[in-house]
Amino acid sequence: MTLIIVGASDRRRLDDAVSAFVEAGFERIQELDGVRDGDLVLGVTDGAVELLREADRRGIKYLLVHDGEDDGQVGGTYDRAHHRIDEPRRRQELAQHLRSRKRPLVTCLAFGYKNGAPSDAAFVFDTRFLENPYWVPELRPLSGRDPEVAEYVMNQPEAGRLLDDVQRMVRDLVPLYEQKGMMHVVVAFGCSGGRHRSVVLAKELAERLRELDGIDVDFVTRDIE
Repeated sequence: MTLIIVGASDRRRLDDAVSAFVEAGFERIQELDGVRDGDLVLGVTDGAVELLREADRRGIKYLLVHDGEDDGQVGGTYDRAHHRIDEPRRRQELAQHLRSRKRPLVTCLAFGYKNGAPSDAAFVFDTRFLENPYWVPELRPLSGRDPEVAEYVMNQPEAGRLLDDVQRMVRDLVPLYEQKGMMHVVVAFGCSGGRHRSVVLAKELAERLRELDGIDVDFVTRDIE
């Protein structure tokens, strides 16, 4: 069973977010007493502080999603959210990722700080300490998907050391997330524009993690096609 509790900054956002989960195959319920087997979504308003406390008291496992701005409620859906979303595309992607899974899914995400850091990542690593391929004229028009850029980045010893540490961390911690019912873990790498360094490291980590048993892995570039 996967229960998603969705809060939002206004009623329109709440309806849109819940609809995205329904379209992805979740069944909508109206209250905690409706919890049963299956993929379920419960929409709540005004932070739902008391409802969240009741779910915790009853030992109900859930994932908490907030759509939009801060609801201003201490201990509410924004404050406690596992995932914060702010655009239609992310609603659809998240709904698909949070369906019941037999194995955890690790998303290796590349992003650019110029567009803001992802709010729903379990781990965020800043790669701007690495030398930037952007300043190499022949590499500037390429991306981290191109072998020339990957070679430039991975020839820096610090890149390999970071990946070794992140791989070890993900390997050790994903089973602990799974025990808490969190079957989708986002590992994000950021650089200035989200085109070169972050893409190389997210792609390399995804390739390494695919060699591990018991998890699924995908690779996403947020800020480039």
